[in-house]
Amino acid sequence: MSGDRADAFLRMIRLSRRGRLKVYLGYSAGVGKTYQMLQEGQRLKNDGIDIVIGLLETHGRADIVNLARGLETVPRMGQEYHGITLEEMDVEAVIARQPQVALIDELAHTNVPGSRNAKRYEDVQEILAAGIHVISTLNVQHLESLYNVVETSIGVRVRERLPDSVLAEADEIVDVDLATEDLRRRLEEGKVYPAERINTALTNFFKPANLEKLRELTLRELAAQIDLRRREAEEDQGAASDQVMVCLSSHGPNSNRLLRYGSRLAGKLNRNWYAVYVQTPAEEATVIDAGIQRRLSETLTLAKQLGAMVFTYKGQDIADTILQFAKEYRVGHVVVGNSRPRPLWKRIGRNKAVVETLVRNARGLSLIVLDTGEESPADRRMPPPSPEPAEAARPREDRTKGSSDHLLLSRWITGRRIRIWDEPVPKSVVLRALASTVGQESGIADGEVLLEDILKREAQGSTFFNEGVAFPHVRVKDLEIPVIALGLTRKGISDVATLKPVEVVFLILSPASDPDAQVKLLALVSRAAQNRILFRRLRAAKTPEEAMGAIRERDNRGES
Repeated sequence: MSGDRADAFLRMIRLSRRGRLKVYLGYSAGVGKTYQMLQEGQRLKNDGIDIVIGLLETHGRADIVNLARGLETVPRMGQEYHGITLEEMDVEAVIARQPQVALIDELAHTNVPGSRNAKRYEDVQEILAAGIHVISTLNVQHLESLYNVVETSIGVRVRERLPDSVLAEADEIVDVDLATEDLRRRLEEGKVYPAERINTALTNFFKPANLEKLRELTLRELAAQIDLRRREAEEDQGAASDQVMVCLSSHGPNSNRLLRYGSRLAGKLNRNWYAVYVQTPAEEATVIDAGIQRRLSETLTLAKQLGAMVFTYKGQDIADTILQFAKEYRVGHVVVGNSRPRPLWKRIGRNKAVVETLVRNARGLSLIVLDTGEESPADRRMPPPSPEPAEAARPREDRTKGSSDHLLLSRWITGRRIRIWDEPVPKSVVLRALASTVGQESGIADGEVLLEDILKREAQGSTFFNEGVAFPHVRVKDLEIPVIALGLTRKGISDVATLKPVEVVFLILSPASDPDAQVKLLALVSRAAQNRILFRRLRAAKTPEEAMGAIRERDNRGES
């Protein structure tokens, strides 16, 4: 690692009041991620930084053990599981120690059941929220969106995975690269695994073809992250008319494949993306069985984890509803699944041939049909997206554009627009209170009409399925400037059945004359809601002033 990189992170540490995350990214065990992390730790210590090892996996490697000497290690905690005591990182001890920097190995690790958090990256996010900087390591195959790509190209099902957003939100990513021949030589020399595992590893996972594919994925991921940061700095909020939409079904197989494809496509295009489930009258919650409801809920949860904004849209005609959604939300790419061919009699009538109807009527859209049949061929890799969408016409000038502060959530929310409830509260009460607040400030004379419009919009397509967050929104006639109100519910929305209580509600009003404003603000609040640190601080805020302080701090951190 160059001295310039270490110096840059050192400057970041000294300037920041919030925890920063640096990730050493590699394509396989043995490329040197942990070694470089420890090297940087020793350098930071020599520069006077208070640094500890929060968790280190040595795997019996002498070079790792030697390099860690002299660095303080926070003792691990024991966690009993099936009568066996296993060790995990002691998150409370690391936070209580309050170092400037903590070295935490293997970011995608799954903790022992019963631990404080299910995954190590969640431990890291708590430590970051406490103002402690973290340096960690990650192999590319652990990214959730790459699960199907890795499985089909390498034949490995990666069990330990983390959301792509964890890596996307890292303040610095360093690629740890090593020629595949050199990695295999290190393995043969016993520098990666014990002697009894070497031959098995060489003939299975560490085959040259597998390593080359993983190395290629890592370099592509790094390039995508660099391009994402460049575009975020140069472009508007990515609200051009080529957003990505993934269409979900309550009974369609392999919905997870669709979501991972949509996530990768949206990442390559640097565009917002939506996961949309069209609920027909035949699929009301009172009609479909509990097993289908559970599978659908798990699918929507994965969509949120992958970074999508989740909608449940009601409609009689699925294809028509999809096309209406695409038009309203500036969608340019529709991803839909198509299972095995069915006989003609099963493709006649409404909703019997959704894909065929979309192909026939999707004018101006890129329709991507993936074979999601349960017996689909194993070798199915995602083709690179066409370069044209990235060059699509930019949104016209509007009131949400023209200066960098349109990217700041604090521009659109004030303390007067924040409401807090300490007890479970019905959805209608929350929407009425927020509508009344923003209606008065925006000069909307008839608050009841505004509330009716919001409720109608919610009845048509609800966003109360986003892992604890909801984004109700409506376009308002004669409204000049967009506004956002924030509702914080300590014990959730009482009459909305979700696996995770809805505790944060962003109400968005946008001018009916400016369709792009709604898309931009939805993207803004969606990204904010995916910030685990901000989400926790909002949940803990006791007053509107504390909530605004958390929002401003998030904005300031983003600016720096």
